[in-house]
Amino acid sequence: MGENLLFIYETLFARYGDLHWWPAKTPYEVMVGAVLTQNTAWTNVEKAIGNFGGKLTPEAVADASHAELAETIRPAGFFNQKAGYLKAVTKWFAGYNYDVQAVQREPFEKLRTELLATKGVGQETADSVLLYAFGFPTFVVDAYTIRLCERYPIDAGKGYAKVKAHFENNLPKSTGVFNGFHALIVINAKEHCRKKPACIGCPLFETCGRRGIKIEKQTIDRTVNVNE
Repeated sequence: MGENLLFIYETLFARYGDLHWWPAKTPYEVMVGAVLTQNTAWTNVEKAIGNFGGKLTPEAVADASHAELAETIRPAGFFNQKAGYLKAVTKWFAGYNYDVQAVQREPFEKLRTELLATKGVGQETADSVLLYAFGFPTFVVDAYTIRLCERYPIDAGKGYAKVKAHFENNLPKSTGVFNGFHALIVINAKEHCRKKPACIGCPLFETCGRRGIKIEKQTIDRTVNVNE
């Protein structure tokens, strides 16, 4: 299984390279993005972050009224709800004096438990914050990861915890690998492994067990037996 995941990672990396993910200027901006991206497209998150006018700091969010914050992040959708979530995660960060290194000195499991107890923070958001903002080697599982597992297929089990454990147990325990692999899964899902798959040209086409499923009006290379 480990070799299979490494093969997928290396194949995707050969196509897309290092994607330098997560796109943010500061660890706190990563935290904000992880909350705002819930149930919306990243383009909307960028608009919301842009509304801070380059002054996105934990102090600014903590000092803003709920109404002011909600209006600022309006493009991200569910803005009243997410304003509360941002206040909550910022309060959690305040417990470490907004000090990234102070967070990094704490045990991973302690931090993850604290984040999961924070309003608006689920498993995907918690792992995104810990991986991308603070550099802990924890694998982020999202809808794109589940789609890859179901289609390729990867026998990772069902549910967030099982899929996360499968990837972490069968890959080098590396922040760089976990970061890069998640980004590669996301970009390939957007380019090829969509809800309606666009299998032609996918870097995993030759080895995917479900290649060609539901392809409509596409010309498939007849040297490839899509029923293998």
